[in-house]
Amino acid sequence: MKSLRFLSLVLPMLLAGLLWAQTPVDGDFLLRDFHFKSGEVAAELRIHYRTYGSPRRDASGQVRNAVLVLHGTTGSGAQFVRPEFSGCLFGPGQPLDADHYFLVLPDGIGHGHSSKPSDGLHARFPRYGYLDMVEAQRRLLAEAFGVTHLRLVMGTSMGGMHTWLWGQLHPDMMDALMPLASLPTQIAGRNRVWRRTIIDAIRHDPQWAGGDYAAQPPSLRTAAQVLYFMGSNPLLRQEESPTLAKADANLDRFVDAYVKTADVNDVLYAVEASWDYDPGPGLGRIRAPLLAVNSADDLINPPELGILEREIRRVPGGRAVLLPLSPQTRGHGSHTLAALWSRDLAGLLKQSEPR
Repeated sequence: MKSLRFLSLVLPMLLAGLLWAQTPVDGDFLLRDFHFKSGEVAAELRIHYRTYGSPRRDASGQVRNAVLVLHGTTGSGAQFVRPEFSGCLFGPGQPLDADHYFLVLPDGIGHGHSSKPSDGLHARFPRYGYLDMVEAQRRLLAEAFGVTHLRLVMGTSMGGMHTWLWGQLHPDMMDALMPLASLPTQIAGRNRVWRRTIIDAIRHDPQWAGGDYAAQPPSLRTAAQVLYFMGSNPLLRQEESPTLAKADANLDRFVDAYVKTADVNDVLYAVEASWDYDPGPGLGRIRAPLLAVNSADDLINPPELGILEREIRRVPGGRAVLLPLSPQTRGHGSHTLAALWSRDLAGLLKQSEPR
């Protein structure tokens, strides 16, 4: 019965995604002389991106239809090309119709096809944080596309945290903000513990060899197991794995697939990058309407902490939505199932429509 209810929600979305099959434009842009907050400098920093649609300029020449979509830790902009996201949002008549909006989906520093440790520097790659990632996104928009104004900034998980930072670092640059699966507070509590577990497993792994390993060390499997554990909800895991044998088989299947394409230095840097995330002091500087969307079954951002409900009151024009646990939600991964919250996005866009 749960599967049937889930299909009733997802099937129309998947059909829409199949009918709308526009291919994004992929590209790379080199940021010259990039200064990291650590004091390190990269003569060239490559940022990969995908775009849908075309920029439209007003009478003054300013782009008014740009939307920035930001991905999560160890992910990339490619995750938004999937039918469950783009097929629900980017097609004709949908909230972010690519015929009307210029959609920019960058790969963050250290992720996807952007510059990252596994390109060759290994553990000598500059230490980056979320502030560096946001600045690279800003420079990409300005230098590659001439975009200095955004109709919307939205992001999932790490991208949601970047969205909170965007709102306070550049408060006059956007019309609206939509962080998903994130909290506007410093990484602490269980959220810090699972990250430290991955970090310590890697750094204390003798086969990591200070980052100069010949083959991926065993700690990459540990990292994959932790990500698998945190990424969904207990009900779904129990439904998928009702026996010991199935639980082991599903975990092994995920981990085996993950380690085939992942790099342990990239994972280490990505998980450590949250070291400078502390948006709390700047929440009052956010001016654009902001809609934060979390789900009740998110193990990374559990609602029982009450953090989002408390902190959103400090954001002028801020509002929070909590998706209840249902057969359709997928824990932390609910952020990429756009059918769960696309109506909320449509409402935010209508509310923030420029006069």
